[in-house]
Amino acid sequence: MSRLAGHHALVTGGGTGIGAAIARRLAAEGAKLTLVGRREKPLQETAEAIGGAIALADVTDRLQVEGAFTAARHANGPVTILVNNAGAAESAPFPKVGEDMWKRLLAVNLDALFHCCQAALPDLLQAEAGRIVTIASTASLKGYAYIAPYVAAKHGAVGLTRALAAEYARTGMTVNAVCPGFTDTDLVARAAAEITAKTGRDDEASRTELAKFNPQRRLIKPAEVAEAVLWLCLPESQAINGQAIAVAGGEVM
Repeated sequence: MSRLAGHHALVTGGGTGIGAAIARRLAAEGAKLTLVGRREKPLQETAEAIGGAIALADVTDRLQVEGAFTAARHANGPVTILVNNAGAAESAPFPKVGEDMWKRLLAVNLDALFHCCQAALPDLLQAEAGRIVTIASTASLKGYAYIAPYVAAKHGAVGLTRALAAEYARTGMTVNAVCPGFTDTDLVARAAAEITAKTGRDDEASRTELAKFNPQRRLIKPAEVAEAVLWLCLPESQAINGQAIAVAGGEVM
């Protein structure tokens, strides 16, 4: 199947986890892929597996983002799909959240979206069916304790999604967010490790504790998130705009 033939998708944080799953799924539908991130080895491994290109960049740095988009266009032509996937999470009780942590988490989870969306916008508006899909989180739809900076940034990500969707509703571009629950990725593995360190539980018990947020009592699979992203990128999804779609097994928001 080649439902995305002729498209060029740029995926930030595309070397591992959800980003790599999205890259594989879009490539399987015929899209050209450019993977952007800071770590060359995982980017290169994923790119080689799908026949994509890579561009090294810290997405919190405006100049590096602009350089990455220039490299992407050189490799694969104008960007028609932008997937904002790069992100980071840290936990701390709110009184212990320092200014450095606050700024660091807003930079990667929110400022990076500003940089990438502006860099992609001229291409997306020229495309017949441009797409922006941001990987947010259920933390963009509800509050969780001990991760206030992350929750604030992810709420901002959905706010930006809705603002852009409204501003460009009369164009061929749509802007949506996918909001996974706890997903089986390195980020959740680190969260489980923190629980283990603080409570003395074993790793499996810590992962089970995180999975309890999902009424299905399991972690979400990266491939399930990728399927939601693919759906939003398809031509027939033109009417889906400004939405924040939870992929969370029925977790109540």
